[in-house]
Amino acid sequence: MGRLPTIIAISSVVITGRIISPMIFETLTAFLMPPPPATIPPVVPVEAVEYKETWKCPDCTPSEQFVLTELQARTKITDRNALATLMGNIKQESKFIPNICEGGAIVSYTNCLSGGYGLIQWTSAHRYRGLGTFCNKFACDPSSLSGQVRWMINEPIFQRVLPEFEGHGQTISQYMVPAYYWLGWGIKGNREVYAWDYRDKMVFS
Repeated sequence: MGRLPTIIAISSVVITGRIISPMIFETLTAFLMPPPPATIPPVVPVEAVEYKETWKCPDCTPSEQFVLTELQARTKITDRNALATLMGNIKQESKFIPNICEGGAIVSYTNCLSGGYGLIQWTSAHRYRGLGTFCNKFACDPSSLSGQVRWMINEPIFQRVLPEFEGHGQTISQYMVPAYYWLGWGIKGNREVYAWDYRDKMVFS
């Protein structure tokens, strides 16, 4: 008996009575099968940032704006008249020039040898030295605006009158009384005029 011829079978699939090639079958299978489930990315929580409205002074100088911002950020003062009173007194003392020595000389902290110095014209020996001691301890420049604002707010004499400014509902004239005990200088005059000017320029936003 002769050898049977070798038959190379090509795989095929019968669907509905017809022979379909493997390539077509794979295509149909892929088409008819349901798609894989969608991958849902994990939910990443977004931290909410609380926006706090404060008193601002758009028409003020950068130095004035800085002091106004720091007074609200580092204390609980929210009253417009209270803030205006503090700002008016600072302007009367130094015009917001931190490195000014009494008489008008612009010098560093160590070179102001007599009279007041800085934002609120620290005059008495213990208050003047207090500025230097504070900045030496907390690594700030006693001639700088930021260093003096930090000392001004933390100075014990200001901390004693601070509750008066953190209250509400007083007039500028009434707030001038604790300002007098803070600075030791007048209640009326230009400092009150400046305070009213700041009050008019402040906006709450």
